[in-house]
Amino acid sequence: MQNAFTFLKSTNQFLWSGPLLLLLMGTHLYFTMKLRVPQKNILKAIRLSVTPSKKKNGNNLSVFATLATTLAATLGTGNIIGVSTAVALGGPGAIFWCWITGILGMATAYAECFLSVRFRKKDKDGVYQGGPMYVWENGLRMPSVGKFYGYLTLIAAFGVGCTTQANSITQTTALSFGLNPHIAGFAAAILAGLVIVGGIRSIGNVCMKLVPFLAILYTASCVFLLIINREALLPAIRLILAHALAPRAALGGAAGSSLMLTARYGIARGLFTNEAGIGTAAIAAAASDTDNPSHQAYVSMTAVFWDTVVMCLLSGLVIVTNMLLHPASVLGVNEAGLTEAAFSYLPVLGNVFLSLCLVAFAITTLIGWSYLGEQAFRYVTANKGIFIYKVAYIVMIYIGAVLPLNLVWECTDLINALMVIPNVAALFLLRKYLHS
Repeated sequence: MQNAFTFLKSTNQFLWSGPLLLLLMGTHLYFTMKLRVPQKNILKAIRLSVTPSKKKNGNNLSVFATLATTLAATLGTGNIIGVSTAVALGGPGAIFWCWITGILGMATAYAECFLSVRFRKKDKDGVYQGGPMYVWENGLRMPSVGKFYGYLTLIAAFGVGCTTQANSITQTTALSFGLNPHIAGFAAAILAGLVIVGGIRSIGNVCMKLVPFLAILYTASCVFLLIINREALLPAIRLILAHALAPRAALGGAAGSSLMLTARYGIARGLFTNEAGIGTAAIAAAASDTDNPSHQAYVSMTAVFWDTVVMCLLSGLVIVTNMLLHPASVLGVNEAGLTEAAFSYLPVLGNVFLSLCLVAFAITTLIGWSYLGEQAFRYVTANKGIFIYKVAYIVMIYIGAVLPLNLVWECTDLINALMVIPNVAALFLLRKYLHS
């Protein structure tokens, strides 16, 4: 077992330290140019995301519900803990590279969601089903590759979408509130399960209500902290930009020792948190009740904007302004503790608030990923045994809450790497269909 873990860890370090970062950043740049910089239409995209659909289908999701479901699967620990880790390991300049990844990744998200709507299918109940699986089957006539991607997505759903999130809940509640992991895991399974068994409409409705509320609450808390730390805001921005291209030792022990190290952690964190290029957002996009691939692609593109361009940036600024104003607060903290140190300066129960945000985001991620996994399960089993999948997913929430997860994390990183390859290949092979 130890040999397998060592091999997985070495493989992931190689893939995510160079080849995949270059592949994804190259893809982001290519489609930014190919689609004539769709990012410039971000205001139009935001407007489309909140515009009620003229064509309503009760069996499918509104464009806003697809966005909320996508954000449910991506917002969370990556925006809070992930940014802390990037700064700790890559220095303040990592925030700049994370932000750039979000800016450019919007184009790739547009492309994959456009193709997903273009090549989706409608089942006998009038429900749309899509994603990279259907792009390979209907667009490239290679269902075997689609099934391969479907199996990878299913494994990822039980890994990063389920067990790792459940474990994050129990670790947070145990450290902050002294709650027994078995109790926390059981409670998480029940709460998420009540939504999951309700199907696509239940998931969409809960995500539409809960995700915007959580996002606004966390964003507002970051803005409030930046107001408190306002005297350090401009120095923090200058420090981030200076370290982005000329890294050096950072405050509080964070060490951005080289440009490659800084860029690696910033880019990797941005890619992990917004998932642009992995293809999962396209699965939710296909469930939209709109018939216009371009409109839905613009809406889905805003998920990357909110996730990385806005929330990761705010988290990073909060961390760096706190490092400048209160350097003693980050001395000796672990890689994930920089955000907690910053939030301790909220006037009332800052760390408790942050812990509750982490738990709530993890619950929404459990719900969002359950849908992505369900769609993959439907594809590989031809819509059979859906109830069995839901029960297994709910049970795995509890199991993941009480198990050590080092091996699961490494397996999940490898699965994500394998998902990138067929998804990006399909984008290039079908690029003639794309337009903005």
